Amino acid sequence: MSKRTARLIAATAATVLGGLVLVAPPASAAGRDGTCDSGEFCYYYNSGNQGSVSDFTGSVSDYGTAQPSCFDFKGAGAGKGQCVKNQAASVWNRSAKTVRVYFNSGYGGSYQDFKAGAKGNLNSTLKNQNASHQFLSSTPPPTGCKTDGTHSKLPTTILVYRVSLNRVERVAFKTYVQNVLPNEWVTSWPRESLRAGAMAVKHYGWYWALHSTRKTSGGQCFDVYDTTSSQVYKPGSATASTNAAVDATWSTRMTRGGKILQAQYCSTTTACGAWVNGDWMSQYGSRDKANAGWTYSRILTAYYSGIALNS
Repeated sequence: MSKRTARLIAATAATVLGGLVLVAPPASAAGRDGTCDSGEFCYYYNSGNQGSVSDFTGSVSDYGTAQPSCFDFKGAGAGKGQCVKNQAASVWNRSAKTVRVYFNSGYGGSYQDFKAGAKGNLNSTLKNQNASHQFLSSTPPPTGCKTDGTHSKLPTTILVYRVSLNRVERVAFKTYVQNVLPNEWVTSWPRESLRAGAMAVKHYGWYWALHSTRKTSGGQCFDVYDTTSSQVYKPGSATASTNAAVDATWSTRMTRGGKILQAQYCSTTTACGAWVNGDWMSQYGSRDKANAGWTYSRILTAYYSGIALNS
């Protein structure tokens, strides 16, 4: 896998970096105004629900660490304009779901749950040491090594080994896909190419969530590396064009014989060396076919033999 990513990145670095812009916080933060409204989960800069407020309507796996791209405190009072990460002291959960606050980014480490309507201080472990939060469904997300995904159901989360940080983070699966695609496909490529890429990235991760038996040297289990050993994952790298591709294909499943396909891909049809016809997609080929008017489903079926696409 390292050859396909390294060669694509080398060939397109000027394109990607030349057009790189800071990405606004994800859609879950839309309408954030520093007021704790009904339906929102809110952080306060000080204990006792005092100071500036940062309000959220959905889960966030990484708040960011610097302006202008971080999630910040927006309300009046002490702390206004500060990044939320490692700065919150108390919360008010005005949503209808339990919200879990985590010590680490990617929904990892120690955590504290706040039921719907709860208001109070973060405990001594999490006060000014908060890095992500998650709105929980009726069934809490998995906390061990086993995934909750199946061949017909997307996993809720995926375990990502952050190689340079030497730690494993549990990342919301859609957040993972959103923050891989712009690092594996060129964000300015045509829509149908990005959609084909979104399907490949999603299914590669999905496959390994179902099959991985990997462990770090310290014994922590994980599904994928955040490097070219698997797929390049960079928190905060999602863009509007790649998110649109992920959203458009999110409900579509790609299987072979009823099983999730390990959708491998490479920069060109010759770049990977031991090319296996029917199991790999050419990234540049997807671009060229999209420019020729092909749909993403036609692109996928051209490269991956014997597959079925189902919603």
